[in-house]
Amino acid sequence: MAKKTYLLDTSVYLTDASALFSYTNNDILIPLKVLEELDKHKKRHNGVGTNARRIIRMFDGLRSKGNLNKGVRIRKGKGIAYAKTFDPEDLPLSFDRTDPDNHIIGTALTELKNYPYKKVIVVSRDINMRVKCDAVGIPSEDYNTRQVVRERSQLFTGFVSHLVDDQIIERFYDSAEDVILEKDDGRFCPNQFIMLVSNANEKKTALSKFMGYGLPLKVVASYKSGIWGVVPRNKEQSFSLDLLLDPDVAVVSLIGKAGSGKTLMAVAAGLHQVMESDKKATYTKLVISRPIQPMGRDIGYLPGTLEEKMIPWLAPIQDNLQFLMGNDKITLDLYLDNGTIELEALTYIRGRSIANAYIIIDEAQNLSSHEMKTILTRVGEGTKIILTGDIEQIDNVYVDETTNGLTHVIEKFKEYNLAGHVTLQKGERSKVATIAAKVL
Repeated sequence: MAKKTYLLDTSVYLTDASALFSYTNNDILIPLKVLEELDKHKKRHNGVGTNARRIIRMFDGLRSKGNLNKGVRIRKGKGIAYAKTFDPEDLPLSFDRTDPDNHIIGTALTELKNYPYKKVIVVSRDINMRVKCDAVGIPSEDYNTRQVVRERSQLFTGFVSHLVDDQIIERFYDSAEDVILEKDDGRFCPNQFIMLVSNANEKKTALSKFMGYGLPLKVVASYKSGIWGVVPRNKEQSFSLDLLLDPDVAVVSLIGKAGSGKTLMAVAAGLHQVMESDKKATYTKLVISRPIQPMGRDIGYLPGTLEEKMIPWLAPIQDNLQFLMGNDKITLDLYLDNGTIELEALTYIRGRSIANAYIIIDEAQNLSSHEMKTILTRVGEGTKIILTGDIEQIDNVYVDETTNGLTHVIEKFKEYNLAGHVTLQKGERSKVATIAAKVL
């Protein structure tokens, strides 16, 4: 197979600093403009800044082994990495010479002019960048090596319908412990919810929870009396509360459209397990956070202390807390002051080890897989972590529905019995919110 030369756009390195090692023994062309753009991002206090600093260190490591202008082998079994600039004369006249993207495209054009036998491919997360490359005759592609599924529809939902004989459902209602699924019955994951459907009458069903092959199915808890005033309104919400209140499930992920109740149920279950009497409380504190990722144009720096800066970002969480506490702001402030409830900034979670806590990370779809790894490795003994989000509403330009950190956790953890996932289908906030999420 002919060797190729891949030119990685800045957006690729900012998405995944290890992208340099993703192209087997093919060569990597590094435009000088990419190095310049990475330098502008290195001081950012988020995953983008982390990736910028990591890849710069990698380039420095290559430089120590040779000359980047002449080319340095990335590692054994990999190709050569080399840095080049471009000739402005190689760009089409209509291209703006001051546009960084055009500098990068120009580097590919200059390389092709100097070495016409090479096959140069531009890799970019930027759709318009790929369109421009196609317009000037340069092959281009998206960076897909961080995808865990090809399409959103392939993402694990945590729920499946399964046809069974009519008598199995009867047996399940008599005693769930008598019903056991084996590998021949299908492929199921631990803590996956299964709706048993009679093959004689499709209206005859039973909701169950799969614990493992050779183990009896469990009945899904109904929680008809509610948890902290929150009563499940559909089967997915019942599934969610089942996982949220199960002490054996340490990692729970909930995704769903706006108004589906994922955050409200996570907070309600957290309050229930933290606010019990000291002898019965499952966890010592409730820690809630979310990525600092603005929707639309950023409003700039915020004045005040850390707590004051976090107020706009955590306002939706406080809305849920106040609602669950009957709008009792005095009691809420008391719990916040004594540390029973923490509203934490994700920016400062690195280096912490949080034990015996119930952690909620809201809007987790805006996290990269690297940021998610950083968060999950902070989890100490006796801690449960809840990840909530809507993968259709991503504000982070460096991740999408198939590459974000929340999607990675759902797919990578589904085979482990310490994790569980539910995709919530229905909006329950209000009729307006439900219609808006569906038609807009």
